[in-house]
Amino acid sequence: MRRCGRHGVVRDQARLHPGAWWLWALALGTAATRTTNPLLLALLIAVSAYVVATHRPDTPWARSYSAFLRLALAVLLIRLFFAAALGSPIPGTHVIVTLPEVPLPRWAQGIRLGGEITAEALTFALYDGLRLATLLICVGAANALANPARLLKSLPGALYETGVAVVVALTFAPHLIADVQRLRAARRLRGRPDKGVRGLLQVGLPVLEGALERSVALAAAMDARGYGRTARVPAAVRRTTTALTLGGLLGVCAGTYGLLTAEGGTYGLPVLLTGVAAALAGLHLGGRRSLRTRYRPDRWDARAWLVTASGATVAALLALAAAHAPAALHPGVVPLVAPTLPLWPAAAVLLGLLPAFVVPKEPS
Repeated sequence: MRRCGRHGVVRDQARLHPGAWWLWALALGTAATRTTNPLLLALLIAVSAYVVATHRPDTPWARSYSAFLRLALAVLLIRLFFAAALGSPIPGTHVIVTLPEVPLPRWAQGIRLGGEITAEALTFALYDGLRLATLLICVGAANALANPARLLKSLPGALYETGVAVVVALTFAPHLIADVQRLRAARRLRGRPDKGVRGLLQVGLPVLEGALERSVALAAAMDARGYGRTARVPAAVRRTTTALTLGGLLGVCAGTYGLLTAEGGTYGLPVLLTGVAAALAGLHLGGRRSLRTRYRPDRWDARAWLVTASGATVAALLALAAAHAPAALHPGVVPLVAPTLPLWPAAAVLLGLLPAFVVPKEPS
């Protein structure tokens, strides 16, 4: 027993708070939205991929990174396809190929199908699609590195019911898949069809019945253990919580929109920080209604602060570079020139490698 306890302490010390991985990845994704330079975007992808390769645990959710890579590639190809098929507002002189153009009615002015495909238009679409692909890859890195069950356990008390619903859904989904496979195999052994509308109905009804029985049993077990009980809080606290949460979420939306547009660069960051602070205050007050305890909660230690700070530093430095040297972070396509790698923004991106050296890999 003592030996198992020592191993449990070592395993807990090697774990990083899952929220730190998400904040680091989202900060890298924010940095990706501040540039269209393909060299900087490729460097961001390489940084996130290296951290995932060195710290990805041997778990089912960690295998989702390859799925995000394929999704990012699909997004990039779709962006290039639409630029070639529907045209682009970017003027160009280097014509690659001329497709047959489909005439459209007068009310569809501004849209064309086919026509000339220029190198400038494809390059602009490539830069734009690569930015979105980099953002998806950063989100995939967070999914591969952070344990979803531990992340849900770390949710504030105000989101307790939502976390329980997500945990139940994540738990029941594999059971549904296993039930479908088991019933289809049983029908094949009996010589009955398991495909088509008839097979789907005869397989789906027992699966639905089993899911309902399992849900009723789980609901009874949760009710017996006190789930859903809430504490009494004053009405003023409830109204303040609602106002702070809704106002904070609106502020986050407005600030994010400001950061993603050129016109809102001055007010985007203050509004975003104010909205985040108000939303966190609302969640803290809302947690008073939830009566619960956490078993062995994850600690937000110095390594979590370092990981979060490394990602936030990358995002802040790239935002600063985009404001003071926009030509380096947004290479032009008219005239068509080769992109160059700006030195100090590239060095700032390399700060995102800090988690690979300060966080030990979790034991299997």
